Amino acid sequence: MTAKIAYDDVEVGTELPAQTFGVTRATLVQYAGASGDFNPIHWNERFAKEVGLPDVIAHGMFTMAEAIRVVTDWTGDPGAVVEYGVRFTKPVVVPNDDEGATIEVSGKVAVKLDDNTVRVDLVAMSAGQKVLGMSRAVVRLA
Repeated sequence: MTAKIAYDDVEVGTELPAQTFGVTRATLVQYAGASGDFNPIHWNERFAKEVGLPDVIAHGMFTMAEAIRVVTDWTGDPGAVVEYGVRFTKPVVVPNDDEGATIEVSGKVAVKLDDNTVRVDLVAMSAGQKVLGMSRAVVRLA
């Protein structure tokens, strides 16, 4: 696959389509099975509270993966992501109800780099709090 977005068609400030991702306890169990991360803070409310968390929290890598989907959906090619990094600033707290939590992600082109690459800065929010800091991806465009 190749990115569907052309480097010449993108300017600094170009906004990527924002997305909202739902997270339920079932989502966390599925992710735990796929990732092998069965830390009880991601599924056991009693344990999470005993270690000082407000409730069960989403896996950091799950949150990170949901955020980068804004970029991969925009480019049309997951292989276009050259670099990606974040800082975890707040947990995504997932209540035990039918709604769970949401992660709202937006992004914009911050810098046009060499070799048809751009840096995209992402903002990921949950419950009104920024859950990822310094969330940046370098993406190779067509």
